[in-house]
Amino acid sequence: MDDFSHAWSALRAAVAGLPAQDFERPSGCAGWLVRDLVCHLVIDAQDVLITLATPAGGDPTVDAVGYWRLVEPPTGEDPLDALVPRLAAAYGEPRWLTFHLDDVGSAAGRAAALADPAARVATRDEVLTVADYLTAYVLEWTLHHLDLIAHLPSAPPPPAETLAAARTALEAIAGVRFPASLSDRDALLIGTGRRAPTPAEEAALGDVTARLPFVLG
Repeated sequence: MDDFSHAWSALRAAVAGLPAQDFERPSGCAGWLVRDLVCHLVIDAQDVLITLATPAGGDPTVDAVGYWRLVEPPTGEDPLDALVPRLAAAYGEPRWLTFHLDDVGSAAGRAAALADPAARVATRDEVLTVADYLTAYVLEWTLHHLDLIAHLPSAPPPPAETLAAARTALEAIAGVRFPASLSDRDALLIGTGRRAPTPAEEAALGDVTARLPFVLG
């Protein structure tokens, strides 16, 4: 749960520090500007609040690793993918989008800190503990932090500890081990298809290369 807090706080701080013009720059999410990604983070924060307020009975059906599924790369035909840019544009000035993320994001952070780690919650037709749910989101926050700064070299990166945690999570989900020669950041970017490996990286990855990218859904 500490990793959740660190990852989410760092991501929100990175957004808060962006000048207005950076919201019109491309993000690491194909087809989305930075403003679109920030709008998506507002939706993610709402999902966290909804899930933490949805108690469940019965045994957990998934853990932090099982929460994620490997899916086919997006085609751009998902209605939600098209909706997000329209929602982002409706905010007009970036300051209103930043304000909304700070408002809802702060609430999501507080709710996570106050939640009982052993409690069970329901989301996506699954049951899991609060601890596993928040652990699963470390990967989400870290990947989106990398998306946020993809074309913003002066923006702060994700914390080292959450990059390491996200790498471990992706390896567990995909059932692979990335070579030690890859940094945590590069393992996440290459592993999820956010950038292509160099010839040297392909050689180090070996048979894993043929299975790339690992797209999460």
